[in-house]
Amino acid sequence: MAGSQDCCLDSVGEISGELKGAGSLSQVPGTIKKLINDPVDVVDEFLEAFVSAHGDIVSMKVPRVVGRAHRGRRKVGLTIGGGSGHEPAMVGYVGVGLADTAAAGNIFAAPSPDIIADSIRLANQGMGVVLAYGNYMGDILNCRLAIQSVAAEDIEVRSVFVSDDVASAPKEDRDKRRGIAGDIIVFKVAGAAAERGLLLDEVERLAKKASAQTRSIGVALSSPELPGASVPTFESPPGVMEVGLGVHEEPGISREPLGSANSVGRLMAERILADGDYPSGSQVSVLVNGLGATPPLEQYLIYRAVREFLAERGISVARSYVGEFITSLQMAGLSVTITLLDEELLGLLNDPAQSVRFVE
Repeated sequence: MAGSQDCCLDSVGEISGELKGAGSLSQVPGTIKKLINDPVDVVDEFLEAFVSAHGDIVSMKVPRVVGRAHRGRRKVGLTIGGGSGHEPAMVGYVGVGLADTAAAGNIFAAPSPDIIADSIRLANQGMGVVLAYGNYMGDILNCRLAIQSVAAEDIEVRSVFVSDDVASAPKEDRDKRRGIAGDIIVFKVAGAAAERGLLLDEVERLAKKASAQTRSIGVALSSPELPGASVPTFESPPGVMEVGLGVHEEPGISREPLGSANSVGRLMAERILADGDYPSGSQVSVLVNGLGATPPLEQYLIYRAVREFLAERGISVARSYVGEFITSLQMAGLSVTITLLDEELLGLLNDPAQSVRFVE
């Protein structure tokens, strides 16, 4: 990642006399404006601040691994993780009824095998550990290496790689699909199952069931802006949206005219329903996820359109989530996630949870 150097405030524009000499701005002329220090340090400084601000819920266990501040009773462990830049994911989901630990990588990069191994060890309480990650090659490889490194330590680890993004591969190749905001539903189900005291086989089964019943699709209106970068990752023409774009600046499956909230919400819901079996009378959860630069007003308009589309097909929404759950820095756009529910999954979603992101 490109480095940056401090420059005096006078060099980036004329400012009021009150601000002169008040500090320095880590902003090289020509780069995207960011409120950061050195881009190399941005992840570690963020994590330091995060655990300091929320010390009643989380603590820094070892470098790049955030865990629960208070462990609680003995149970199956749940460890999650991924690249930084998706906040509140993944550290925002460490807490009661959710994950025990989260491993943090660099911006949009998988944590190293050593960091993931530390996260597994810290989540372990002698009943085994479920490791839940998005389905990305770097994460899969590093998770497998981490599991190998703890194999001699008598820690039983089960992996669940979430693959909910319908745009990234056809139905027959579901195991090749990316994980996007569907990760959050799987974390919630697995965390609740572990908190109930269920054994490792059951926690793994329920996490995989939630993943299999969950589908998502996203649209982007603008590019993410990486710390230290001089330009956005991609340019999107006016009046156009990228359909099927991932949360790591992966290309979409198509560029389409940007329509109204109603038309975009219905388009996303229609593509999800076309991918699965959602008979009339079904119950679902709907999660509308902002990607970092889409205001709540627009998120709720999309939710409204999705809910109306489902109602027209006799499908009821039993649980709703609207907000920023897994972002892509300040990308404009959002994703819609629909999970087909039965009483088992709905009960787990309804269980209490307390983390920095969830309080239920």
